[in-house]
Amino acid sequence: MPVKLGSKLPAEIEARIEIIPLIDIMFFLLAAFMLVSLSMVNMKTVNINLPTSATAETEQEKNVANLAIDKSGIVFFGKNPVGDLELAQALKNMHQTNAALRVFISGDQDARHGDIVRVLGLVRSIGILKVAFEINDSNAGTRR
Repeated sequence: MPVKLGSKLPAEIEARIEIIPLIDIMFFLLAAFMLVSLSMVNMKTVNINLPTSATAETEQEKNVANLAIDKSGIVFFGKNPVGDLELAQALKNMHQTNAALRVFISGDQDARHGDIVRVLGLVRSIGILKVAFEINDSNAGTRR
């Protein structure tokens, strides 16, 4: 007996792809990636106890170097601890490629004033004039 290869469905019924469930899945993936990327923004800096100010302004730029000084006086460039010579060389390289480089200095509330001034002097000696200090906004409870 010969085998029939064919569909048991009538010829006028065509297969189709439902697009509504695909759209739902795409919106779910979009929301998931947005939430993950927002949580990764806070993981780029060293966790330090910042002083607060009532008159702070938010500053967000892509051409920014973040420096952090903890209470023991150790300087962090991004999340990596660096010495003065390493920091000077890294900032000098960044400043050569981007003349509009800005530096944010985050000093722990319990850090010594001399350590913060030493880092500020190092940044200024390279020729970077756009320097800001990062603080906590006491009204909004956010970093500025």
